[in-house]
Amino acid sequence: MTSEPGVLAIFHEARAGREAEYDAWYQTEHLVERLSVPGFLYGRRYKGIPGTIGYFAFYVVTSPAVLTSKPYLERLDNPTPMTRRMMAEVFFNMNRTVCTRKARCGHFRGAYTVVARLTRPPDEAALSTALDKLAADTAVAGGEIWIAADAGVQVSEEEKLRGGDRRITGALVIDTLYQADAEAIGKELKKQFPDSDVGTFAFLCEIGRGDL
Repeated sequence: MTSEPGVLAIFHEARAGREAEYDAWYQTEHLVERLSVPGFLYGRRYKGIPGTIGYFAFYVVTSPAVLTSKPYLERLDNPTPMTRRMMAEVFFNMNRTVCTRKARCGHFRGAYTVVARLTRPPDEAALSTALDKLAADTAVAGGEIWIAADAGVQVSEEEKLRGGDRRITGALVIDTLYQADAEAIGKELKKQFPDSDVGTFAFLCEIGRGDL
């Protein structure tokens, strides 16, 4: 892995009443399909706790270039029938960004993740200071800084089916073992980064290349 791997950060909502179908698509098709693309290392799924709307997922890849590679773009432009149905009928309020992982602290991932999503140019020094301070807290399993990559992303067939995506400029991502700690950190991050969208998410599942 390079010193700065790529991250595909995804936030969205799912239509009420379609959650079982949505989960089945992820578990039986989508995660395995994505991890079979060269350069994909692992992916994680989350659901917002009460007070946080929607779902969060991310994939770690060897470099941001993987997310504009021919094998990956071919998947995006040739969605399966089930993916077409999900994108057109179930997904909404999609926020999808190709990022570079600029920093990571800690060796673990947790059951809960707090994400401060940025929409203005990120202050990387402030993010780094916040990450270092939080990483020293024993309640924190690990944390990362993601900065949007200048990936020259083209509108894919999948995005057209969703009706267009929004983007973030960066994110501070903090893992904890317990929900109460995640919620407390979320409140502090909202004060520290008042222009960010802070959400707390519960871990659902993970898949790595070695699981295929």
